[in-house]
Amino acid sequence: MSNKAIARIPASTTNLGSGFDVLGLALQLYSSVELEETDNGICIEIQGIGKESITDDENNLAYRAAKLIFEKVGKQPEGLKLTLTNGIPVERGLGGSGTAILGGLLAANYICGNPFSKDELLNFAFTLEGHPDNVSASLLGGLVVACVENGKVHWVKLTVPDELKVVFVIPDFRLQTKLAREALPKTVSLADAVFNLSRGAFLVASIAVGNLQHLGISMDDRLHQPYRKPLIPGIEDVFSAAIDSGALSVALSGSGPTVAAFCTENSSAISNSMQHAFAKHNIKSETKILDIDYEGAVVSSSCKL
Repeated sequence: MSNKAIARIPASTTNLGSGFDVLGLALQLYSSVELEETDNGICIEIQGIGKESITDDENNLAYRAAKLIFEKVGKQPEGLKLTLTNGIPVERGLGGSGTAILGGLLAANYICGNPFSKDELLNFAFTLEGHPDNVSASLLGGLVVACVENGKVHWVKLTVPDELKVVFVIPDFRLQTKLAREALPKTVSLADAVFNLSRGAFLVASIAVGNLQHLGISMDDRLHQPYRKPLIPGIEDVFSAAIDSGALSVALSGSGPTVAAFCTENSSAISNSMQHAFAKHNIKSETKILDIDYEGAVVSSSCKL
């Protein structure tokens, strides 16, 4: 066992249109959590993107996750120093809260001698996060299909064709997941449910056989995006700009407000056109062109991850 650990966790984009609360894709954009046992006291340090808005007390998600592990193994460290280095825009639909939770879980599990399996850690993360899609993808890497039965997460990991890239346009405002959830209807029609079931299944099958040309049809959605789009000014123009510039498909990243365009070429043109579409509505944004992370979360006693 070690008294120090550092975990690196990839961001994720979820839903992918039709796969609401089911699909998650890990991205080559990272946060890290470093945890070290000390002689006394709790010290929580936040670095990186949005550090002023991330709590540095005992309500910090990474700390709460680490504390959960220590409680489960009956370990009471005399003191802890936790450093969260955040590389993921906050409340933008890129799984930042999930990465903090996983970082705390993995680092504490490492310090305790890895008593818990990856599946057990995933279920702890699901309990803290409330839904399985982000944490499944960030923990496991690649494209993950997840479902929950009797409180337990079941998952299948798929390999995505190497040529797929994801272009993100990240507007300069936040959208809380709670608010985006509240925008959803309590019930949907059978027709809309069947529509999404068919598209979601078609999406997974298309990726499984490596046919990316089906992404445009298979990411179409009637369950969540029509209700969340009104929360994001200019969103229809951004979607149209992505497709007009050569994207295979476009969707909200998670609950938004970030928009994800999927492509195999023309990524710079797609990025510029999406950013320009937001600008027409007086919304500043940044863009990122990201590859897919296939490794998932990693943990070590070394800072060289």
